[in-house]
Amino acid sequence: MQQNTPHARTRPWQGIMVATPLTLRADGTIDYDAYAAHVRQLIEAGCDGVVPNGSLGEYQTLTDEERERMVRVAVEAAGDGDRVMPGVSAYGSAESRRWAQQAAEAGAGSVLLLPPNGYRCEEAAVHAHYADVADVGIPVVAYNNPYDTKVDMTPGLLAEMHQEGSIVAVKEFTGDVRRAYEIRERAPELDLLVGADDVLLELALAGAAGWIAGCPNMLPSSCVELYRAAVTGDLATALPLYRELHPLLRWDSKPEFVQAIKASMDVAGRHGGRTRPPRFPLPADDEAAVRSATEKALAAGHS
Repeated sequence: MQQNTPHARTRPWQGIMVATPLTLRADGTIDYDAYAAHVRQLIEAGCDGVVPNGSLGEYQTLTDEERERMVRVAVEAAGDGDRVMPGVSAYGSAESRRWAQQAAEAGAGSVLLLPPNGYRCEEAAVHAHYADVADVGIPVVAYNNPYDTKVDMTPGLLAEMHQEGSIVAVKEFTGDVRRAYEIRERAPELDLLVGADDVLLELALAGAAGWIAGCPNMLPSSCVELYRAAVTGDLATALPLYRELHPLLRWDSKPEFVQAIKASMDVAGRHGGRTRPPRFPLPADDEAAVRSATEKALAAGHS
């Protein structure tokens, strides 16, 4: 597909940063060569970078050695550390800080961090958590996902943390597009990143500086075209694409998103594969829906 002129990317966390899944073998071990190939394919398709060890990357199931190696493989495969934003979330701030230090040493350009996710913590703890990790010196992107963490980082809280120097951007996953405008008002220099695939167009039009994305794992070229058209205001291109891809984009906001994205990747001829326990394969009806939506998109020429 013909791609639009790329939207300006002046900071490592901007643009299309693809949240990558684990490339698992049948026995549940990681195929690092397959992962490196996937990263290279995403970059070649026009994506700006990758986010290993995030929720889609099943980071909770990784051993320390696996988690560290995923970052090193991603940096090498991407060819530029600025293209890699490792997830550094953990139950403890000290552990998140350790993963941020490892990411910095590996040459990554930024890191993605959830608030403390072991309990519903108070705002003072959120401030301290982000300040501790930011002290490593690598740019920190906040990840606001109150559905999983039970901690909602409101526009006001995000603005305070940005003013303190703890965060440079936020991956906004609430789906509430109204927040984009309040974040811009309260913290004009804080970059808003689309955090849920199925509100991409709305947040792009509201001024998002990037997209931490799931769908490009299946259809990278079409997602690149959609994103570039959306952020440049080319609605004649973006709106039809958005409508056609939305049956797949919306899986990113469902609890089964890991299994769904991997299942779609398999249909598209990419390395999706199994997930690690406790995630089970998709129920038959959901698997059929993902397969049908992917096949329809492929038949329409998306790739």
